[in-house]
Amino acid sequence: MVRLRIEPLLKKNHRSKYWLCKQMNITSRNLNRIIRGDTLSISFKYIEDFCKYLNCTPGELFLITDSYNPEQLLVK
Repeated sequence: MVRLRIEPLLKKNHRSKYWLCKQMNITSRNLNRIIRGDTLSISFKYIEDFCKYLNCTPGELFLITDSYNPEQLLVK
């Protein structure tokens, strides 16, 4: 399962989901769908923007796991 570590990265950068939505010009509903993994795909534009605004690389943004474990999403 591929997960996005958006919330831990927001916390690390002392930012909110509201702030990220405003920066990326997306709705909170769409951001929450991406965070929960309710989307089937994500555009390269969004990946680039997430990395830009969360000060991370794609390798830090994505997490590949066998199953969902919230502890694995934590930023170390």
